[in-house]
Amino acid sequence: MKNLTEKKKILIRIGSLRHGGAEKVLVTFLKNLPQDRYEIDLLLNLYSGKYLAEVPNWINILYLNKGEMITTNRIQDIPVKAFRVIYQSLMKRFPRILYSKILKGKQYDIEFAAIHGMRDEILSSPLKSSKKIIWIHNDLKKTEFKNYNDEELRKFFGFDKIMVISDKIHHDFENIAVNQSEKKKIVRIYNPLDTDEIISKSKAQVTNYEFGSLKTFVSVGTVFPQKGFDRLLKVHQKLLNEGLQHHLLIIGDGYDFENIKKLKTDLGLDRTATMLGFTDNPYPYFKKADFYILGSRYEGFPTVLFEAIVLKKPIIATDVSGVKEMLADGKLGLMVENSEEGIYAGMKKALIHPESLYGYTQALETYTMPFNLENSVQKITHIIDEL
Repeated sequence: MKNLTEKKKILIRIGSLRHGGAEKVLVTFLKNLPQDRYEIDLLLNLYSGKYLAEVPNWINILYLNKGEMITTNRIQDIPVKAFRVIYQSLMKRFPRILYSKILKGKQYDIEFAAIHGMRDEILSSPLKSSKKIIWIHNDLKKTEFKNYNDEELRKFFGFDKIMVISDKIHHDFENIAVNQSEKKKIVRIYNPLDTDEIISKSKAQVTNYEFGSLKTFVSVGTVFPQKGFDRLLKVHQKLLNEGLQHHLLIIGDGYDFENIKKLKTDLGLDRTATMLGFTDNPYPYFKKADFYILGSRYEGFPTVLFEAIVLKKPIIATDVSGVKEMLADGKLGLMVENSEEGIYAGMKKALIHPESLYGYTQALETYTMPFNLENSVQKITHIIDEL
């Protein structure tokens, strides 16, 4: 172990700091680290994202490219997009150039992949003496991650520690571990999230949306296919056609935003469904909405449910990875089949028999979180300090 008077030098890698769950969790972790114990370089593929402003100023931010994420294929964007892809590919293929030029030959004690997508970048590091950690936020056994067969998953055991965010992911990695030494590399870590901040921010005023007398379902997340916002819109339309009046509020941005917005219009839902885009404080909307709805096709451990639990909202969630753990096997919220039909049944139940979901609110009133910010940060720092 390093002398406690000497700061550990850590390199952390992530794609960007856009508005995703993994990015938010990383920034929350960084904000709660003791400055006197670590010297951190945060290397981004793209210097972009809503959470950049929240990174503590003592952390050194480096990047491969700068500018906003390009999510379209407009002709004028293609040269910049192509340059980024080629440049990042070259840095991945020839890591010695990256480490000598951008990182200026610095030696690190710890190299930390903050998402599974940075696996190869960290494992190909020319620094053979550094200890290596990866943080896995997704259920890679899902069919959506078809490239991650058991052979690919085995490569993660090249890390000294594999931090996973749910029991399901922990179990999957234990099943492919070949010995006890590999099993010891896998550590279950609860996401560090700031409960006090969530409660405090929820008290702010809502200024750009009017909650009326009709029941409102709110759903928050990055807008891409994983989150199932297309399914929510189709179910919303079906329920309206059955005479069950209500509103749907979607908060978030992402590369699929325009497609989902067009679907909303094509389905004739512009008066009853609202897409607010990204907000750095979604909590007042959680607080004022009647129900929180998670329609995801897959997850690792949906951070957003933690936020809904903190604010004691009746929850309806598809049965994806992490949901059983978060909702205590259905004691804290309504778990539904991971399908359009499942979402439909859950939302219909909430509209016809809302009292059946209020029991979950009562359960949340006396519920004590099995994890908190301080414990999560301490567990991660303990891993870092022990390596």
